[in-house]
Amino acid sequence: MLKHPRTPRLSKFLLALAVGYALLPFDLIPDFIPLIGHLDDLVIVPILVIVALKIIPKDVVEECRNLVGRQEII
Repeated sequence: MLKHPRTPRLSKFLLALAVGYALLPFDLIPDFIPLIGHLDDLVIVPILVIVALKIIPKDVVEECRNLVGRQEII
């Protein structure tokens, strides 16, 4: 979906932000705080992905899913 020309820039930005947040060594809430420290990773990243996918038009999502479904696994 990232390479599709009709994917909105905001969706691409949110997906990149989700990946970046997951990979960065620092968080909004430090991981050394018990329980709460890891919850921000489990909440923020999925929310960013969900919002990004809701912005992408449904026909683009279906088209990309069909392309993936047709590819052979090597």
